[in-house]
Amino acid sequence: MKHAQYLAFTLAFAGLSTAVILKDSSHLKESYDFIIVGAGPGGATTANRLSESANAKVLLLEAGGANDGELAIDIPQLCVTLTPNTPWDWNFTTVPQAGLNGRTPPFPRGIGLGGTSAVNCLVYTRGTKSDIDTWATLSGDESWGWDGLLPYFKKSEKFNFPVDGHNVSGRFSPEVHGFDGVIGVSVPGAARAIDSRVIAVTKEEPNLFPFREDMNSGEHLGVGWAQALIDRGVRSSSKSYLAPRYLSRPNLDVLLHARVSRVVSTGSDKLMLRSVEFQDGPAGKLRTLTANKEVILSTGSVHTPIILMHSGIGDAKVLEPLGIPVLLDNPSVGQNLTDHVGCSITYEVNSRKTLDNIWRDDALMAALVAEWKAHKTGLLVDTSENHVAWLRLPASDPIWATTPDPASGPTTAHIEFLLQNGVYPTKPSGHYFNLPVGAVSPASRGFITINSSDPFATPLIDPRLLSEPVDLHVVREGIKMGHRFVRARAWDGYFIRPLAHLETDAEIEEYIRENAVSFFHPVATAAMSPADANWGVVNSDLLVKGVRGLRVVDASVVPRLPAAHTSAAVYGVAEKAADIIKAAYPEIFQS
Repeated sequence: MKHAQYLAFTLAFAGLSTAVILKDSSHLKESYDFIIVGAGPGGATTANRLSESANAKVLLLEAGGANDGELAIDIPQLCVTLTPNTPWDWNFTTVPQAGLNGRTPPFPRGIGLGGTSAVNCLVYTRGTKSDIDTWATLSGDESWGWDGLLPYFKKSEKFNFPVDGHNVSGRFSPEVHGFDGVIGVSVPGAARAIDSRVIAVTKEEPNLFPFREDMNSGEHLGVGWAQALIDRGVRSSSKSYLAPRYLSRPNLDVLLHARVSRVVSTGSDKLMLRSVEFQDGPAGKLRTLTANKEVILSTGSVHTPIILMHSGIGDAKVLEPLGIPVLLDNPSVGQNLTDHVGCSITYEVNSRKTLDNIWRDDALMAALVAEWKAHKTGLLVDTSENHVAWLRLPASDPIWATTPDPASGPTTAHIEFLLQNGVYPTKPSGHYFNLPVGAVSPASRGFITINSSDPFATPLIDPRLLSEPVDLHVVREGIKMGHRFVRARAWDGYFIRPLAHLETDAEIEEYIRENAVSFFHPVATAAMSPADANWGVVNSDLLVKGVRGLRVVDASVVPRLPAAHTSAAVYGVAEKAADIIKAAYPEIFQS
């Protein structure tokens, strides 16, 4: 179906969150204990868990709308249509990227209930044990390691099974998953024509491409069945934490179209920041609210540092020239931006059984939508790939003679493959196999900053993609591994040709620079560090250093990017953060 048609396709549909949500600030209560900013995985999770106690009065402010009744959001396969340049995306781009030949690629960030979890492509991965253990090292708090986070990953998770009832034994390890949580996680709900070939490669080339039963066990190297944020055929975003049974709590309010500009001092104590200034409605006036206990920023790796800077917390060398009064000089705010980077290689294939058909055939798409609406079965119940691979460069690669290994440990991947039987946007004719290749343990670091005192001005986003030569090397060698993967005998007769004819390393590198994009997994712009460190933005309890009454719970606090898609990480962070907050206020949560 045509792209524009489906972006506009919003029929009456019972969404995941149909309870009453405030759209008018005149209905707010007189006071709240906690004001949480942002309804993505960090904020929605925290709001849900804090409001479990009837004594805690919680307000959740969201800059966007409800995102209800949007088939493009709810149908997993339509995830590829949600960004960029849509109503559900902030529609940011980066500044010119030297590593990408000066291009300014999109930098998708979701807006509305669900945040980026409402617009991402759903892959659920936690990272490796060594990835998460690095958080403990960098934060100076061993409770942020794998053993400390695994219970929270499981607490957030509602692992579920395909609606059609097919056997999924051997495709995941039940002991590392939670079944009673909130966020739906599932293995693929519908077969793809290449499934048996992918698994056959793991048997044919077990040294290069071993089979991995469960990539969320703390070890992930190999090829395995994708796990995705899907609940019985429907996208499971952080709106699941705001389902009607939770919104019915009288102590939880959610206010939409409330865009926060900054946090402000409460009373005469300039370092007590329990107040927020926000725009009341899409074109409304600025209004200030004060929390009895805390303000919690959960606006993500782009907006959280921007709000801090406009609040006077940041690098004085940036703030003073803009006329922003400096409350706390902290050059770490907005720094250390880390993101995955990669590009796709696409092959023409000798098969008519690819996903290209659904994007070209309006009648087929309509039939599949009807099946999804009626039964939550069929090709639309999954994301773009049924399998994912996590791979390392060999120890013999000559780059290791001069470059430190950027991965967190010897069992953490350098490379990710997403094995997609079809390409979107597809081409007018032909059938295709698409292989996104990503550098998932990148060495490059960038930053988020501002160049205006207007809190709603577009931020400057500079991830400095491919600024470190090792990242370009990893993507290049990953593309070569991809060619090796599709040359396995299991694919005999399937591939016709790669669409890009690349022979030399120089040709591959130029192709990468012209085609690579962010995989939109940014973290670390308000990173955790030990309480006595002279770097970082928050302590291990996620309170902002140097001030009081202000905490951050989102991807920005993650001190190191895991080799993983990052939704799972943020759900784990937020579940743990809720327990930290509850322990800090026993008079509310233990009475």
